[in-house]
Amino acid sequence: MAETMRREWLDTDYYALLGVSKDASAADIKKAYRKLARESHPDANESDPKAEVRFKQIGEAYAVLGDKETRKEYDHAREMGYFVGGPGGRQQHVRVEDLFGGGRQSATPFDLFGGLGDLFSQAGPRPQPGPDLTADLSLSFDEAIAGTSRQLSLNGRTITAKIPKGVSNGGRIRLKGKGGPGSNGGPAGDLYIKVKVGRHPLFRRSGKDLKITVPVTFAEATLGADIAVPTLEAPVKLRVPPGTPSGKTFKVTGRGVATQKGTGNLLVTVEVAVPTDISPEQRELVERLQASDPTPDPRAHLGVEP
Repeated sequence: MAETMRREWLDTDYYALLGVSKDASAADIKKAYRKLARESHPDANESDPKAEVRFKQIGEAYAVLGDKETRKEYDHAREMGYFVGGPGGRQQHVRVEDLFGGGRQSATPFDLFGGLGDLFSQAGPRPQPGPDLTADLSLSFDEAIAGTSRQLSLNGRTITAKIPKGVSNGGRIRLKGKGGPGSNGGPAGDLYIKVKVGRHPLFRRSGKDLKITVPVTFAEATLGADIAVPTLEAPVKLRVPPGTPSGKTFKVTGRGVATQKGTGNLLVTVEVAVPTDISPEQRELVERLQASDPTPDPRAHLGVEP
């Protein structure tokens, strides 16, 4: 890693910023950085104006301590109390006598600052990471379920966004390095895509599960039946037991949404369809059934008179 002037190294304790000891292992440093980065990310602290500053400080600390060679240089600089970067990133360790251009007796404060100025002028501005950007993306229900690719225009650039299967409405997708460009050789920021998913005419989604309401006739609910139920793929047969009440929900395992974290189930709620236009003969049959129905009053638990 080519180093430029790191005057801030003498004033900044990166170990303290990450909350680790000086002898912490590389794994401990990475673990501490990831935890703090999640907690301090500006998107998770929109009401805190200082979150972005903390996030950048944490990133800078990890950029130094997360690299073996840079960490060694940082530790040495802190121990010696001085560090400057030479041309092309080469280190220079400087004696105080050398800054005066002669013996210490003949030096003045202006000589000291002049010497430092010459050394500092050899270093350029330090790399800065680019800003994170956000974008909104609308998908159809089917696109969100199956996954897709979209071309996005962003600040004059065209970016291919790969949408993983099973993304949900309101979900956020991170595209690393697709945000704003860095400066002075710094890395680009990230792009965060917020997804809006359209509705499906039959299915509703709850996490990885899909829900659907399927009508059944009075006879099917009373006598039992095998009915066809649609899924995201081919229809399946569902057994409706005799005496099934309206509103009963059945689970069809593995017929929900397939995501990177597994596949959900299909939850089928049956709803008894009540006929609104019946013939006199049909009405007579229903009345005879009602007269012979041995079922107790279904509203008895309400404590009201029939």
